[in-house]
Amino acid sequence: MKLVIFGATGGTGQALVQQALDRGHTVTAFVRKASRMRIKDARLSLALGNVLDYGTVEAAIAGQDAVLSALGHKHWLIKSSILSRGTRNILAAMTKCGVRRFVCETSLGVGDSRGRLGILYTFFLIPLLLYYYFRDKELQEQYIKQSALDWVIVRPALLTNGKQTGAVNDGKNVGSLLFTHSISRADVASFMLSEVKDDRYLRETPGVESGATRLTTGFMR
Repeated sequence: MKLVIFGATGGTGQALVQQALDRGHTVTAFVRKASRMRIKDARLSLALGNVLDYGTVEAAIAGQDAVLSALGHKHWLIKSSILSRGTRNILAAMTKCGVRRFVCETSLGVGDSRGRLGILYTFFLIPLLLYYYFRDKELQEQYIKQSALDWVIVRPALLTNGKQTGAVNDGKNVGSLLFTHSISRADVASFMLSEVKDDRYLRETPGVESGATRLTTGFMR
């Protein structure tokens, strides 16, 4: 398949690019700077642009079979709408170009999974430090759910840089009201790629966590 990946230079994004290539897909990585993409492969091409620039988004999506997004930003304390505005551009371009499958990474703690990142995040980190970040994710999910595309929203637990294990718990009851569970970016990427063709979670919002969950108190990204 021909896949375009947004947020391709982030932690989950780079795992998506490498694993998609390993699975035999042809990959377009949407990046702002070519120098940030360290992966080299004959089946990998770069689309330079800004997710807030609709023209560059549409050019990257045209002719693709599916779209994956691992968009994020580092400005947790600053009011921002990068995720929601960028996702709205992606959805509009997919609709115009006739590309239907969209797999998007957001987070536990959003929507009806609110509270499932544990007490630390629910009562302290999200309201005090990550409020704007999670509010943008909420709006991002709303735009996706309003679309007529074949979407899957993947909500990971706390992200780590661990290795791919293949041991993943997924579904509505992932996470904990008390403790913060985790999952490696590599395992999230693997799960997202499986959802490109699998309809089991079509138009749903599965949470994902490590099958051998370890408790942690780190930050999301």
